[in-house]
Amino acid sequence: MDRKEFRDLASPAEAREAIDSLSLEGGVDRVSLAEARGRVLLARIDAELDVPGFDRSNMDGYALRARDTFGADEADPARLSLVGTVHAGEEPDVTVAEGEAVEISTGAVMPEGADAMVPVERTDEDAGDGGDSDGDDGTVDVLVRTSVAPGDNVMFAGADVAAGERAIGPGTRLTPRDIGLLSALGREEVPVRAKPRVGIVSTGDELVRPGEPIESARGQIYDVNSYTIAAGVEDAGGEPVLYPHAGDDPEEMERVLREAAAECDLVLSSGSTSASAVDVIYRVIEEQGELLLHGVGVKPGKPMLIGRLEDSGPRSDDAAGGSIPSTGESAYVGLPGYPVSAMMVFRTFVAPAIREAAGVPEPASATVTGSMATEERSDQGRLRLMPVGVTTDGNGDRLVYPVDKGSGATTSLAEADGVVEVPAETDYLEAGERVDVRLFSPDVRPPTLLGVGEDDPTLNRLLDDLENPRYLSVGTRPGLRRLRNGVPDFAVVAGPLERDVEASELGRWTREWGLIVESGNPREIEGLADLVAGDHRFVNRTTNSGLRTSLERAIDALADERDVSRATLTEAIDGFDLGLRAHESPARRIIAGSADVALGLRETADHLGLEFVSLGGQPVRVLGALDRLDKRGVRELADRLED
Repeated sequence: MDRKEFRDLASPAEAREAIDSLSLEGGVDRVSLAEARGRVLLARIDAELDVPGFDRSNMDGYALRARDTFGADEADPARLSLVGTVHAGEEPDVTVAEGEAVEISTGAVMPEGADAMVPVERTDEDAGDGGDSDGDDGTVDVLVRTSVAPGDNVMFAGADVAAGERAIGPGTRLTPRDIGLLSALGREEVPVRAKPRVGIVSTGDELVRPGEPIESARGQIYDVNSYTIAAGVEDAGGEPVLYPHAGDDPEEMERVLREAAAECDLVLSSGSTSASAVDVIYRVIEEQGELLLHGVGVKPGKPMLIGRLEDSGPRSDDAAGGSIPSTGESAYVGLPGYPVSAMMVFRTFVAPAIREAAGVPEPASATVTGSMATEERSDQGRLRLMPVGVTTDGNGDRLVYPVDKGSGATTSLAEADGVVEVPAETDYLEAGERVDVRLFSPDVRPPTLLGVGEDDPTLNRLLDDLENPRYLSVGTRPGLRRLRNGVPDFAVVAGPLERDVEASELGRWTREWGLIVESGNPREIEGLADLVAGDHRFVNRTTNSGLRTSLERAIDALADERDVSRATLTEAIDGFDLGLRAHESPARRIIAGSADVALGLRETADHLGLEFVSLGGQPVRVLGALDRLDKRGVRELADRLED
């Protein structure tokens, strides 16, 4: 066979196109949480339970009925009878009635009958006659020196993560904070992209593996490329496979190349500058695949080869004695022999392709600088470690916004990119002020699109089709407020709006809303009038929700029809003032047996196998910030909505 010389040199762009045309994907793995860090999620993970799964106390103190504290203050405390104690990790065996309180620990389950709690520092215990009895009967009273409203100091079920909520989207590279969120959801394993298997073949008679004796007099050197390239493969998200040293022996080189092609998604070789070695590589590629190019107009890296190798037979057995599935086809790249040249070519051309196949983002600095999107006050008088998210405005300038749901919320970290240290002497950070963000890890990938607003199942499916979006389910009212403040790229709003918003409507759809009831509708609820008239345990949405706004408008209409006040009707609904955050949470209270009627969507009722009483259709609008309409992520969102 004639010696193969360099063909016409390809441009760097052509080299990238050739590598991009190769298939490096490794398939699907299901891995445990212990092995999931750094892996790329293949499918959306929805919460299958509320986190927390129960209403819990936020601090040590006393669980009670809020109405029993109305008007209480330091001078005139409310006196309640202490009737029990609830510790964290135990099921309450006491019910709170009027005029009673239960001692409760941080994180403990709120006992039945209680709708709020008071921290211990705002109370005193009084052992004695209670002020009314004839003598000391051994009872203990609690003096409450402040008033509380329903829900105060309580984290309700689903306040952190709500059942049915979109927890983590496909394409997410799982970080420790994501692992924490998955743990909180009870997930044991997750589907991730399989790491591309990359076979590394070292050639050249002069190479010696580290650890073996070397003869410098014969010109021997230690094999640097195999190990540096293997480390680069692993850093890029691939799985390196080192093959035995092939030297320049044609038969051994051919055997190793064919074995690697049968077992790996990509084969990398380095060196092979002798005539016999080049001939072997050409012959194997031309007999078993296709040579795409030889030689690239780049320095260093001129003698690069790119091609593909077809699988010529079954893979060898793995270490456990089983058969390794066949890849069908393997990509091939021949790197230069000099270590610096090999790594330059690898990092410039090969590593990005491995990262793309593995779903690993380009490396980034561990610290970035951006401008505060909004003013943020910090009046704690101590150093504040503020979790923040990072996004960009319409000009591509980096914006930093606070992300904080409270110390008990796992998703504060899952939705953040890093931390800004706010000194104790700083009262507030001004909008536009430059800050340094210490990223959680150098590979943090800020979202290409930031949205806020209403929780909606149609939106969840829409987000799955977009590249690396981030959506904060805060409700319609906070979503509009944040849109006006210039933080997100878009907001999703539902129901009637209280005032006009300066934004561009990117798209809309209609969802059917109403009352969700038990299967078979045993209470025979046919509409809002039945809810008001009957003795039903009702679960509402928070005042931030568009569903809550629509319900209040419907109640106003019924009140006008009956010539009564809204308060007259809402007071007749048991549970109207306590609302849950996400669209599935109220309905799941019905499944749990703690509610009879819930505010929700038909889609939610159908999904959970419950009955639905329609109260009408509700528009859901996607509003884009006027200064972000040319941002790539916003354009993709608009195109998807149009489709």
